[in-house]
Amino acid sequence: MPRILGIDPGTARLGYAILELGSDLNNIQILDCGIIETCKTNTDAQRLKEIREDMISIIKKYKPDFSAVEKLFFFKNLKTIVPVAQARGVILEALEFGGVKIFEYTPLEMKKIITGNGMAEKSFVSDCVHKSLEIETKIKPDDAVDAVGMALALIRAEGHVLATVSS
Repeated sequence: MPRILGIDPGTARLGYAILELGSDLNNIQILDCGIIETCKTNTDAQRLKEIREDMISIIKKYKPDFSAVEKLFFFKNLKTIVPVAQARGVILEALEFGGVKIFEYTPLEMKKIITGNGMAEKSFVSDCVHKSLEIETKIKPDDAVDAVGMALALIRAEGHVLATVSS
């Protein structure tokens, strides 16, 4: 069964989720989700190294076939765009190194796929993710929910591609 790794990139905190697709596109199981937090006192290079090592560890443990990584689209805070871009670079390299097929979605694209509205509020996206996957316990923090949303968006947008792996 295909496994999908969803990623919400960040330098201080990165969300990740591993979903497994069952016999059809409506049979989806969450294997794991959470965050990678880097040490605030570390240098940028040390934080990027930690992200890469943790990503490789997740890839080795779960062996995902596909990944959905949040694409940079618009940033309100110009101070964080460069560190997040650097983290994305490390993440993309780790995925390529691990042989994981990469798909990228902007937050607007993910929201449109999940809710039908690219401008949906975070709380509505979270509600739709939980309802779609029939999860009663709320996933926390938001970074992890966003990562689940990314993986779910990939399943919905590219289901025909994913289905070829399981057949």
